[in-house]
Amino acid sequence: MLKFEQFEEKTINRKEIYHGAIIDVALDDVRLPDGKTAKRELVFHPGGVGIIAFDTADRLLLVKQFRKPLEKVILEIPAGKIDPGEGQEPERTAARELEEETGYRPGKLTHLTSMYLSPGFANELLHIYHATDLEKIAQPLAQDEDEVLELYALTLEEAKQAMADQVICDAKTIYAVQYWELLMKGRGIG
Repeated sequence: MLKFEQFEEKTINRKEIYHGAIIDVALDDVRLPDGKTAKRELVFHPGGVGIIAFDTADRLLLVKQFRKPLEKVILEIPAGKIDPGEGQEPERTAARELEEETGYRPGKLTHLTSMYLSPGFANELLHIYHATDLEKIAQPLAQDEDEVLELYALTLEEAKQAMADQVICDAKTIYAVQYWELLMKGRGIG
């Protein structure tokens, strides 16, 4: 068994900087394993989900939206923040977000993996699901008030080109495209 205690940083003091609707920010003073001290800027996030889903033509469902930190429009798999009360059941968040963003309800959600997106400064844990047996909903849940989204469906080749063009450029969507490519190779396609 690997031992990691010699790498632990002990918090000496925490200064809470900001409490927001999506994140909280703190500045920690820590004692390093060698006895020296350092500062750590930390972002706390309730976690999120990403959903890999395909339409009846076997195209990946994506949403187009402007991302302010990047100052550009990108294509992403449907995703969202875990709301209060959903923390222990992120599949509830996945079903809700898929319906809000695409108008589809999953018949089945399969958990693929969970990953920390930026562990150097943030604790956000993203759960990735594969949604199958989709049902188009006539009156889907409403999108978030502050979101402007457009639904897209791309073939694998189109998605790979979108990655090359940096239109698909976030970790969860790159993971989705790579997962899809492995699925196709497993089926002897591609």
